[in-house]
Amino acid sequence: MTSNVKLRKVGVLDYDTQIKEVRCQLLDQLKVLDLQLEQKSQQLQDLTDYLRRRSEIEGEYARSLDKLSERFTSKIKRKEPCSGQSVAQCWLVLLAQTRQESRDHSGLSEICRTTLTEPLTHCLDITQRLAKRSKDVCTQLQDGLLKVTTELQTAWRTYYQYHSDYVSAEGKLKEAEKQKQGASKKIEKRQCKVQEIQLKCTKARNDYLLNLAAANASMNKYYLQDISSLIDCSDVGYHLSLSRVLLAYLSSRSWDQQNLSVGLQQLQSAVSGLDQSQDRDNLLQTHTNSFCLPLRFHFQPHDGDQVFEVSAEQEIRGEMETRFQQLQSKLTGFKQETEESQGQGGSNESLASSSGRPSLARRRANLQETEILYCTKVKEYLCKSSLVSKLQAKHDLLKVAVEKGTPTVAFCLHLILLLGILISFNFSQYSQASGQEIPVVVESCIRFINLNGLHHEGIFRVPGSQAEVNSLRDAFERGEDPLADSRCDMDLVAGVLKLYFRTLENPLFPQDSTSQLLEYAEIDNETERAAQLKSVISSYPPPVIIVMRYLFAFLHHVSQYSDENMMQPYNLAVCFGPSLVRGLQDEDVVTLQPQINSLVKGLILQHESIFPSPTELQGPVYEKCMTLEQDDCEEGEGDSEILSKGEKGPAANFMCV
Repeated sequence: MTSNVKLRKVGVLDYDTQIKEVRCQLLDQLKVLDLQLEQKSQQLQDLTDYLRRRSEIEGEYARSLDKLSERFTSKIKRKEPCSGQSVAQCWLVLLAQTRQESRDHSGLSEICRTTLTEPLTHCLDITQRLAKRSKDVCTQLQDGLLKVTTELQTAWRTYYQYHSDYVSAEGKLKEAEKQKQGASKKIEKRQCKVQEIQLKCTKARNDYLLNLAAANASMNKYYLQDISSLIDCSDVGYHLSLSRVLLAYLSSRSWDQQNLSVGLQQLQSAVSGLDQSQDRDNLLQTHTNSFCLPLRFHFQPHDGDQVFEVSAEQEIRGEMETRFQQLQSKLTGFKQETEESQGQGGSNESLASSSGRPSLARRRANLQETEILYCTKVKEYLCKSSLVSKLQAKHDLLKVAVEKGTPTVAFCLHLILLLGILISFNFSQYSQASGQEIPVVVESCIRFINLNGLHHEGIFRVPGSQAEVNSLRDAFERGEDPLADSRCDMDLVAGVLKLYFRTLENPLFPQDSTSQLLEYAEIDNETERAAQLKSVISSYPPPVIIVMRYLFAFLHHVSQYSDENMMQPYNLAVCFGPSLVRGLQDEDVVTLQPQINSLVKGLILQHESIFPSPTELQGPVYEKCMTLEQDDCEEGEGDSEILSKGEKGPAANFMCV
């Protein structure tokens, strides 16, 4: 009995609390509806004020534009036509567009002042009346809902009282049945009482359950249907009126925008005529005598000399070959320096344009620094390109003279192995001729970086000194081992590795497959993209695939230390992309650079899926854990001896660096 009393108190408390919360919620609903009316009224009033103020601003702006246009139009009429017709045409189109814009803003000012404000005032009156009537209906519905909850509470109390009596009577009956002696009449009496109370309890329970169902149904209907209907009733006409006003405003703005678009298109057409290259060509044509190319210098033989070309006779052939090699080495270095100067100039310009917005003084200082840097880079590029042009002319003549004779086998091998430049050989012929499946320069540089430079910040991105890179290259040419000293600068070694692939006459990826590779690199599905790229790469000669597999496994290993060396796969792709993949034309390098970077990045990330495994294609495989032992070099010595056969020189030693 004690537990029943406690449950009854808790139950009553729950119903009282719940009904109290419902009352508070209903009051909050009325407050929300009032707040909603206040917000809608404020919105309508603000929109009306906005349109009136917009009308004033548009009118002032239209008058200012008209004055501005007239001021400069009168100046043009007083002056003679300008010699630069394209600039004068742009100026006239700009003033005409300004006059049209003035007329459009004046029309918009008139529409905002009269046509749009009256419907908003009418809408405000209707909204307030509907909101008041909707609130009255809502109050009536809430009263009915509270009445239902009161009836539910009363029925529940009645049911609970009868049920408590039934439990008490049933307990007394059980006590009388335990006594047994002289209690038959008492037991019969109590049984009748229990049956009577049970009947009353059943009726009270039924009444309670019916009121409970009615209360829940009333709650559901009010909260799920009635509230939405009341809100819709208070909003009737509000959105429609606003939409009509704003559509009228949009129509006016669209007309103005159309006129503005036409004027801007005309201005765009005039601006398109401002072509710097065309102006430069016009300047050169106008002053032909000052800028025309002088007559070509012709060979003037002395006293009947009939030799008109560079000759490599037997007596001076060795000197000519040595000079040709030195000239070729210098030309490669100067070309790289020229490319770096041009690339650094472009990157600095992009850096200046993509920077944030510092203070005005700082922006001016940055602008001056950019101007100085740009002029310096232009000067360096022009000077170095002039030097390259001069050396290239000498190189071509020497090449023709040297090729007319019959070079020795050792000299051919030396040209092949000179910085790994494949002048007339591909990787298949290189492998057969040298016995090295991985070029020595590539293997030596990768081993050095593996052992010493995986944690080096900015590896491949930070350029080394060009003079020292050339020194390392010359050491390779002499058959020395410049990387035997672990104290060698890491950026120089990385520069030599990039230089190797950059100076290949035929890039690592054949140029005739570039378009197909770039097309497959755009596939979104990684599995399908890897399969398509693998199908293209599988068609390459096996020696080329072996070098690719070795290189991209190494680059992937470098990217795994990107937290320390700051070289993610994309950064590595930017460094190696232009050297590994090239278009069919020189201009493709610039236009296709983003796609090439994306392709190389994908090859680095999916190298295991794209390149064949050792079981599919036998050959050297990059190992993450390398040592200082160079067993491969020992094996390569025998091959070099076979190739040289008695003629040992820098080329033979170079193969076993």
